Amino acid sequence: MSKAGRTPFVLLVVVLLAGGLISLLLLNSALNQGSFQLSKLKKETTSLTDEQQALQRDVDAQSAPDALERRARELGLVPGGSPVFLGPDGKVSGTPTAAEVPPPPSPPPAAASGAPQSAPPSGAPSTPPSTQQSAAPAAGASGAPPAAAPGAVPPPPSTGKPTPNPGR
Repeated sequence: MSKAGRTPFVLLVVVLLAGGLISLLLLNSALNQGSFQLSKLKKETTSLTDEQQALQRDVDAQSAPDALERRARELGLVPGGSPVFLGPDGKVSGTPTAAEVPPPPSPPPAAASGAPQSAPPSGAPSTPPSTQQSAAPAAGASGAPPAAAPGAVPPPPSTGKPTPNPGR
């Protein structure tokens, strides 16, 4: 009887050991799968971070003052003249001047050695600067206060008090 009593116990121990080994194998497989997923996500994060930094460098390069000025000239824009500011009491400060078309930038030394110069951008005005200035100074001669230059932003009030808005 001792042999018959041992068999169920040995089978129970073998089943428990086999079950434990199988559960460890499944747990190890799940951990490895998670590790592979984590590695893949880290690589993807690194590549996306590199791409984001490259895009940020492009944005920084295109928003640099010299790049903005070059792009504005390509579009035919010119630097504005002196602005005029209107105070909260209606007082005009400053004298308006017309925007002048600056002379074209001097060509680089390599281009000055006989290479053909490029034509001005298609949107650039082709009239000389002296003819464009004649309209602005005559505006103040009518007795009316001169208007602010387009796009001019008035300075903030110096008193620190909010500016009243009578129309609102």
